[in-house]
Amino acid sequence: MESWLRIEPAVPGAVWSHLVGLHDLVTPCVSTPGIEEEVAASSLRSWTMGWSAAGTVVVFPVTAHTLGPLPVATMPVRRFSWRPGQRHRPGLGYSTSTGRLHGFESLAERRLLLALDFVPGTREVLSQPFTLRLTVAGRRMEHVPDFAVLHDGGVLVADVRPGGRGERVDAVKFAATARAASAAGWSYVLVAGGHPRAVTGLEALARWRRPMQDPLGLQDQLLAAVKAGPMRLRPLVASTGIPAVTRTHLLHLIWHRQLAVDLDHPLNDASWVHPVGAGR
Repeated sequence: MESWLRIEPAVPGAVWSHLVGLHDLVTPCVSTPGIEEEVAASSLRSWTMGWSAAGTVVVFPVTAHTLGPLPVATMPVRRFSWRPGQRHRPGLGYSTSTGRLHGFESLAERRLLLALDFVPGTREVLSQPFTLRLTVAGRRMEHVPDFAVLHDGGVLVADVRPGGRGERVDAVKFAATARAASAAGWSYVLVAGGHPRAVTGLEALARWRRPMQDPLGLQDQLLAAVKAGPMRLRPLVASTGIPAVTRTHLLHLIWHRQLAVDLDHPLNDASWVHPVGAGR
């Protein structure tokens, strides 16, 4: 079967938890050059974005530059469905960045939500944010992206397609969404997967990402213990005398980038935990 999407190879190397960005946690892919050229040759004049707000669909021309960061008070433009026998796995994922639950339609989308929560600067996440209606090569079609993300650097529109699988019409829609996002002054990413080891590490850390009380001052003890240099995880948590409790605080500090590990390696008792500070 001919492939219409091209996966961009990952750059090998360490994935430091305190420095990692979204590009380190996901594997992006793009449409093949022929598809991109076809989309680029199409006029944007008839393309529109439809947003759902307060029970009303508001439609903007893609060429309008008055959208601002993101339309406010929006709702998903289509419902999330749960039914016996369906092949995908929808659900709701919590984000500490927004303090809310967000809908996802697959486990791959759930992992992207987790990565977005771990990346600093995420301020808002909208699931199924708008309906893009477009015309390419005389054919009218529509597409609903998976997420729109408001972050400190602007707006990111994201789609998830595990393994980069897709037919030609899918590749056209993804390339068109990238072009529409660019016209609105936004960025776009098509996610084919995630960093296999880093995602596993994030799953372990995420259980302890919410605010925690620390009446015993264990977090300060951990930070002081590694101040002189990195330590392996097991002796580090044992240094406080109550490792079962300290371990949860250690993972909390790693999630919040006050301590660092290399997410390219499995997170276990042998992991090196590094201090985070000036010059490191």
